[in-house]
Amino acid sequence: MAHKKDSRPARLNQEFCRKIGEFINNQKNNTFNYKQVSAAIGATSAVQQRSVAFYLAELAFDGDLIETSPGKYKAPSRGNVTTGVFVRRSNGKNSVITDPDGESIFVAERKSMHALNGDKVRVNIAARRRGAEPEAEVVEIIEKKDQVFVGTLQVEKHFGYLLTDSKFLATDIFIPKAKLKGGVTGDKAIVRITEWPEDAKNPKGEVVDVLGRTGENNAEIHAILAEFGLPYHYPEAVEKAANRIKAGITPEVIAAREDMRPVITFTIDPKDAKDFDDAISIRRLSNGNLEIGVHIADVTHYVTPDTIIDREAQKRATSVYLVDRVVPMLPEHLCNGICSLRPDEEKLAFSCIFEMNDDGKVLKHRICRTVICSNRRFTYEEAQDVIETGKGDFADEILTLDRMAKILRKQRYDNGSIEFGRAEVKFDIDEQGHPTGVYFKESKDANKLVEEFMLLANKTVAAEIGRPVGKKKPKAFVYRIHDQPDATKLADLATLAKTFGHKIKTKGSPCDINKSINRMLADIKGRAEENLLAVLAVRSMAKAVYSTENIGHYGLGFDYYTHFTSPIRRYPDMMVHRLLAKYLDGGRSVNVDKLEAQCKHSSDMEQLAASAERSSIKYKQVEYMQDHLGDVFDGVISGVTEWGLYVEIEENLCEGLVPVRDLADDYYDFDERNYSLVGRRNNVRYRLGDKVKVQVARTDIDKRQLDFVLFDNRQTKTPASVAQALHDTPSKRGNTQKKSGKRKSSARKK
Repeated sequence: MAHKKDSRPARLNQEFCRKIGEFINNQKNNTFNYKQVSAAIGATSAVQQRSVAFYLAELAFDGDLIETSPGKYKAPSRGNVTTGVFVRRSNGKNSVITDPDGESIFVAERKSMHALNGDKVRVNIAARRRGAEPEAEVVEIIEKKDQVFVGTLQVEKHFGYLLTDSKFLATDIFIPKAKLKGGVTGDKAIVRITEWPEDAKNPKGEVVDVLGRTGENNAEIHAILAEFGLPYHYPEAVEKAANRIKAGITPEVIAAREDMRPVITFTIDPKDAKDFDDAISIRRLSNGNLEIGVHIADVTHYVTPDTIIDREAQKRATSVYLVDRVVPMLPEHLCNGICSLRPDEEKLAFSCIFEMNDDGKVLKHRICRTVICSNRRFTYEEAQDVIETGKGDFADEILTLDRMAKILRKQRYDNGSIEFGRAEVKFDIDEQGHPTGVYFKESKDANKLVEEFMLLANKTVAAEIGRPVGKKKPKAFVYRIHDQPDATKLADLATLAKTFGHKIKTKGSPCDINKSINRMLADIKGRAEENLLAVLAVRSMAKAVYSTENIGHYGLGFDYYTHFTSPIRRYPDMMVHRLLAKYLDGGRSVNVDKLEAQCKHSSDMEQLAASAERSSIKYKQVEYMQDHLGDVFDGVISGVTEWGLYVEIEENLCEGLVPVRDLADDYYDFDERNYSLVGRRNNVRYRLGDKVKVQVARTDIDKRQLDFVLFDNRQTKTPASVAQALHDTPSKRGNTQKKSGKRKSSARKK
């Protein structure tokens, strides 16, 4: 009788196990995967490597290793009592992220001491039982994080409470009547928790600010900013200090700078822009070469260190671009006035000026402070029209810059820069802030022209300071860095791409790997697998951050890169301007630890601003889709989880969830490795990137959530769950005919 072959990996011999133990002991706090372990112990065959992977998984199951992410491990370094950051969730799945090793350990609510999200805590970790998840108990709240909660007020006769919108708090906040600050039922408010007695179910709090009526546009947008701890108004004292600043472009100031006023110069920006922080100049030199100048607003001439304006800018770190407004980093008098490179006005600039031949080669450059005068303010649309027709103001100059930019862009891609592109969602909004249509902002040649010269200036400035000269150590500087992609995600992408006939390199130089990704992205254009592979390619990449430790920019393929070109809206650019001026004048290196702390703060604030922007877009998408309840749209599966499918509508990029509970035709299992939900009985598979039809079933404006159901063309009636939702929710239009409501855009013709 034939025996079924055992598919389990062979057991490792004792010597290999000993070597694995030695390897783990030497890693301290470093993470590792089975490939690194296999290479270290000499496990070269596929069978041995599978056995190593199996052995590491066993160690993690027994609690002898920590699996920090799928397939990545580290040795535990904690004792029974340790410290960490508390993570509170409204679903009750609280945890603590331990300081020694970053492990996430579950904390039951009854053992949380009512710690809030972000609090620094001391925990006691219970002895781990084999096969069971570890648990911790909070024994001390070391440091409380200053935080507020946003929600809707409900006011009774003698007290009130806040119905929170937060995913970090499951309970309402009780508010004594004296602490309501004039708020009434239905107001959107910001509340701070003042106490949470151990035997109380609900915390007590006080109203910090009343934002307006729930549902009003300004109140909801301010609530989004407050939710992420971002400011929604400018301090009056800072505004007053800014208003006292004069342009001060005196003959003495001009004499100390290079005078670029006679050179043809212009700005190219979005049509609704008011803060013009970069301009480009161009002229033909007597030797036949081109001189192209990238001129950046000299903000630091006006904003000096440790002033009230500088401290506010440093705290904000970035302007926040929401769906219907900009929350500026600097007061309006500076960002839209004195510093903005407006046409026909003398302005102070920090400039990177290149001498280039007609083949796009940079022959020499200089970095200097200048005075300029912009001859023309172009919108992207106006500059694009000149590029396409060859006619218009400064046509020769724009066409020359466009030609040079295309040469630079080809060189960049040849050197391994990755070419990601995605349409940006924009809304047509009426006077009340209600979205009436959706359109897409497409990056065309005019946008790419500006982008290419900004990239050139940024990498030139970074190399000027960061590249070692002789045996001298480079001075402390701010770099924009981008790490290599996650090896596991890249390997998964390559495996999946291979099933569609595309090859992605996972080994070799970054340039070779990125070129293979670019080839794949070009090959999948318009094909069925485009959505799936393009999304996974983006997700395999690391996030770019600011740091004093230069590791290069993987995505751009640059060894040196910084942010120099937007000091009106980014504080790191102001830091770069100050360091550049100091070092060009022969100054000594600054304190690297202090600079690194500023870099980290700027990176953190950038992420918060990006989250707020996404949240504001989601809010407008849900508000827009309230007018389309019951409508049917073509969509693409943009995410797959155990609780359902996320679907992005093709014509407006609004994303909603198809809950797994509404997939009533079968019981579906989550196939994490293949990004799929798979039916047990009928084997129907819904995979990331698949095209589907969906019907808008539910909208929740408070939670900024959309629910869809899959729509079958063959069905003759609306599904029961949708019918109930349509009955329960008022709608301007409730039929199942597709409504467009969008502006035509060539971005969607591809």
